Amino acid sequence: MISIIKRRKIWLTTSTLMTIVGLVSFIMFGLKLGIDFTGGSLMELEFAVSVPTNQQINEALVSIDINNAVIQPVGEQGITIRAQDIDEATHQKILETLKQKFQPELPQSDSGIIMEAKVLEEKRFDSIGPSIGQELKNKTVWGIIIVSVAIIAYIAWAFRKISKPVASWKFGTIAVISLMHDIIITAGIFAILGKFYGIEVNAPFIAALLTIFGYSNNDTIVVFDRIRENLIRHMGEDFETIVEKSINEVIVRSINTSFTVLLALFALLIFGGATIRDFVLALIIGVTIGTYSSIFLASPLLVVWEKFRSNR
Repeated sequence: MISIIKRRKIWLTTSTLMTIVGLVSFIMFGLKLGIDFTGGSLMELEFAVSVPTNQQINEALVSIDINNAVIQPVGEQGITIRAQDIDEATHQKILETLKQKFQPELPQSDSGIIMEAKVLEEKRFDSIGPSIGQELKNKTVWGIIIVSVAIIAYIAWAFRKISKPVASWKFGTIAVISLMHDIIITAGIFAILGKFYGIEVNAPFIAALLTIFGYSNNDTIVVFDRIRENLIRHMGEDFETIVEKSINEVIVRSINTSFTVLLALFALLIFGGATIRDFVLALIIGVTIGTYSSIFLASPLLVVWEKFRSNR
């Protein structure tokens, strides 16, 4: 039997340190918000031959009064251009300017006719107003609050027949604490990635956070449900022993399930392309942290809370 509860000080200390690092990173750096939150326009282009330098592209954009554009490479032949308030006329003007500016030397046919060459291809163009971005921020906060309250209420109701030694609502509260732990660490990692690697968060990142909520909570409930079953089967036994036994009964299944999910996510990260890269990366981080918290944080917290209550 793996001694997880007996070594709870190690797991709780590790979780506390990771949470502090995530929180400090989030406060110091903040998330690098994309156009879904700040408003603006995003163009993703792929060049047919060679990709110009950022300076060359900026010079071309400045010539048509597009200033302070943020240019980032995507793959081997692609770039993204982020700027504020690009209307359709300006959008087409950018495309024409870049095509003319970076037109490669065109080969001639045997008859002397110049062959047509495709300079670049537009993969994506998104434009979002700042009011929509602010609305998305507000909805994100309310979504997380509502989900957290719903989780506490659901688990309290589902575990209503268990009142000793731990009240049913405490299961829900600890589940939400574990979820906050997962979200803070994930957000902290993305704050670091945004600061040093320019990774932005947009609407897919919020979808990833809510997915992490569901996955991590499901994993935690699996462990709690086994504790509930064993509390009924082994009534009168030491609570810590029952929790330890319950974790050992589900730990292999929990890790194997998460491992198969991570295999699929890593495949998407490698082969899915830049469009879903950040979304998948957030899921990989969240699933990994969520699996850890379900086993090494939630149940030890349950035991610590019960011991604190008993000592009082």
